[in-house]
Amino acid sequence: MRISIGSDHRGSVVKQKCLAFLQQTEHEAFDVGAAGEESVDYPDFASVVCEHVASGQSERGILICGTGIGMAITANKFAGVRAATCLDEVTAEISRRHNDLNVLCLAGDVIGDRPIDDLLSVWLTTEFEGGRHQRRIEKIVEIEKQNAR
Repeated sequence: MRISIGSDHRGSVVKQKCLAFLQQTEHEAFDVGAAGEESVDYPDFASVVCEHVASGQSERGILICGTGIGMAITANKFAGVRAATCLDEVTAEISRRHNDLNVLCLAGDVIGDRPIDDLLSVWLTTEFEGGRHQRRIEKIVEIEKQNAR
């Protein structure tokens, strides 16, 4: 799976952990930045990752900022992107099974030094259940179409 990944300055440490994990797996990671801990604006990096996901250039995306909230807000402005902040394996699993989440947002300040491999593994391997959840995803797509500018 091709995964685009980006962060702002507050997510750079966790992004490096994610990249290390992805390098150990069969997934191909595409790092869009930021390169370090110098202050940058998270919407710039969220936009690149979400353009990759929305266009099909990447199958999924990972975004990291201090709380994950700003990244999720920005990501959900893109048609076809379903993004949420997940803080543990339970929310990562449910986000995939029920919401077919294709952009994972992480809170660099909350995760800090905690291991991230299990959360990423769950998010990457959990399949979307479909069924009643598919009906809800289709309603989200219709809302996107109605509100397109």
